[in-house]
Amino acid sequence: METLNFLVIGKNNEILETLKRIIENNEGWKAEVQSDENICYNYIKENHIDIVLLSSGLEEKFENEIKVFCKNLDKEVKVIDHYGGGSGLLKNEVYTLFPNLQP
Repeated sequence: METLNFLVIGKNNEILETLKRIIENNEGWKAEVQSDENICYNYIKENHIDIVLLSSGLEEKFENEIKVFCKNLDKEVKVIDHYGGGSGLLKNEVYTLFPNLQP
């Protein structure tokens, strides 16, 4: 099983912790959570991140900037806009980006 590393960014700590738990309930999926947008850029540069998951409470300007930042990296980092919908929706969003991981 390939490991997927997530960086979950949002402003609501309860939602961030819930997303971390949902993500890590999947074998090989690991998540870090962050509510400080300024830290995210260096974290993405310095760590192996496969998916940046954008959660609730973020400003549109930051969302647009982090998408451009990830697109312009010399490594492939996918971005998912995730604003709820449960674990089934999250899995579908991930499997759409990584169809080879579908069970």
